[in-house]
Amino acid sequence: MECLASTSSTSMFVFVTGLLCLLNVHTVLSGELTFELPDNERMCFFESIKEGLKSTLEFQVITGGSYDVDMELSAPSGQILYKDTKKQYDTFTWTADQTGVYKFCFSNEFSTFSHKVVYFDFQVGDKPPLTADIDSHATALTLMESSAVVNHEHLNQIVDYQTHFRLRESQTRSFAEDLNERVLYWSVGQSLVILIITVGQVLIMKSFFTDKREVKT
Repeated sequence: MECLASTSSTSMFVFVTGLLCLLNVHTVLSGELTFELPDNERMCFFESIKEGLKSTLEFQVITGGSYDVDMELSAPSGQILYKDTKKQYDTFTWTADQTGVYKFCFSNEFSTFSHKVVYFDFQVGDKPPLTADIDSHATALTLMESSAVVNHEHLNQIVDYQTHFRLRESQTRSFAEDLNERVLYWSVGQSLVILIITVGQVLIMKSFFTDKREVKT
C-alpha cells in the first residue's frame, strides 16, 4: 500500500515480504493505518488490485472536530466507486472489475482549524482457510484439526472485536477529554462572572451607605 506525501520503511517491508515468501505463508493482502489528517488537507492512498478480487475498506474518525471526514474511492479508470461527505465511519465492499491501482482519499478540506485522527482497514481478497495446506486426498478432518479450525475462526473474530472496541474506547475517551476541557473552561468563566458581579454588588451597596454631605462655605 502506498501513501501520497509520506515515506515508509521500504527496507523493512521488503524484508518482511521476502520472509513470508520463504516461509510460504498464505495470507490475505491487508493493511491497517491510523494517521493524522490536518485541517484543509487531503491525503490519498493507493493499492494495486487484480480483477475479480473482493475488497473491503473500513474507516473511522477517532478524534478531532465533529469526528467526520470526506472520503472518496476511485477505480483505475477514474470511475468513482464510493463518495460521501462528513462521515464518522463507514464500510464499503466491492469486487474489482479491472486490474490496476485503486485510489482512496480522505479529505479534511472543509475544516478550518481542527485536525482529525483517522483509522482505516483495507483488505483485498478472502482469507484462506486454515485447512488450505491439508492434502487433497484427506476426506475428513480429525477432531484436533476440527478444533483448530474452530479456534482459528474464533480468534479472528476476537481480533476484529478487539480492534473495534479499541477504536470505540479511543473515540469515547477523546470525546470525554474534550467535554471535560470545555466544562472546565465554562466553570472558570462562570466563576469569574460571579466574582465580578459580587465585587460590583459590594461597591454598589457601599455607595448607598456612604455619607455624602455638602459642605457650605
